[in-house]
Amino acid sequence: MGAAADAADVPERPGSGHPGRGEGRPPMRTLDDLELEGRRVLVRVDLNVPLEKGSVADDTRLREILPTLERLRGEGARIVLCSHLGRPEGKPRDELRLDPVARRLSELVGREIRKLDDCVGAEVSDAIGEMEAGDVILLENTRFHRGEEDNDPDFARRLADLAELYVNDAFGAAHRAHASTEGVAHHLPAAAGLLMVREVETLEAVREDPEPPFVAILGGAKVSDKIGVIQRLLERVDSLLIGGAMASTFLKAAGERVGSSRVEDDHLEEARTLLEATGERLVLPVDVVVAEEMDADARRETVAVGEVPEEWQILDVGPETIQAFQKELQGARSVLWNGPVGAFELDPFAGGTESLAKALAESDATTVVGGGETASAVGRAGVKDRLTHVSTGGGAFLEFMEGKELPGVAVLRVEGDRD
Repeated sequence: MGAAADAADVPERPGSGHPGRGEGRPPMRTLDDLELEGRRVLVRVDLNVPLEKGSVADDTRLREILPTLERLRGEGARIVLCSHLGRPEGKPRDELRLDPVARRLSELVGREIRKLDDCVGAEVSDAIGEMEAGDVILLENTRFHRGEEDNDPDFARRLADLAELYVNDAFGAAHRAHASTEGVAHHLPAAAGLLMVREVETLEAVREDPEPPFVAILGGAKVSDKIGVIQRLLERVDSLLIGGAMASTFLKAAGERVGSSRVEDDHLEEARTLLEATGERLVLPVDVVVAEEMDADARRETVAVGEVPEEWQILDVGPETIQAFQKELQGARSVLWNGPVGAFELDPFAGGTESLAKALAESDATTVVGGGETASAVGRAGVKDRLTHVSTGGGAFLEFMEGKELPGVAVLRVEGDRD
């Protein structure tokens, strides 16, 4: 198909705006900066979706990329989609092929999307060479090649040779410096897709300049995963509500009994330091739902914090804590939520998470939710469409909120343009 296009070969559209200027960083290039008509466009999307019995079990990520696909098709581009799925560790695995994704995406787009059996090579080049304006092809799982996760320059060049332009719409994979998320952008004129722009603009706004009062909710399993986020949020937040398994570490650090709950003992000192530094801004549970084991049929009780039986574990926040959290949310103008506050996948321990989801849905605040489990929780509660923004990122969301520059975003910035 020939060498990848030189950036100078593709004229920019004048007068376009550039999003993503947080912390003095240069803006990202967007679709408005590219002449798309008739061009072969390699589009990195995040199709890492759950599969069950050969079908897509949750098509949320597929729906999120539809606006970018519609824009590209509307402007006459020839669209070459690429994505990873799972962790095949550099080898083809039949259960991680993208055929089920292609079938569901074809249904959503309303036309057939041809799925190829590899992502590089002569057959792939030939198929792309036969494309017409508006056609969409899906390459096979990029992680079937070890060069993807290694960000191998040769593999990145082979991907780049398939197209004339590169668009990254995979915010959920932007924290990985892989060949298809970072390396290829060094060989082609690169821009952010519509989803990428929306993610960066929304998260940047709540990270850098949230309208006060600003309340953050953090849950999930580990304090260690979120120390950096907590420290960053404390520069802006009026209240920081802590739930989930990570609350057990804070409660133990505060001298409370937590029974057999999961605790990161090697992070107790950090938790104590944060408690001392935040005072009343960091809000911990006052009562909890406990059980003998994490099982829907296990014996359970609601007890005050400090009264957890020795062999029992904390699996949800209690009704008094829910009321206290809801009180903190009243009057908030900005809310950020990452991590469920209980084992929400089991009905007896879903009450706290579902109550918060519904409280946010009824709020007039800007409500931003991030993380795979949290996104699943708001979907399960039936309130996703009533929130301001539900991020497609997990690890990318946390690193972005911590203030880190994501490799897949950095390479799209104006000063990152490559010849």
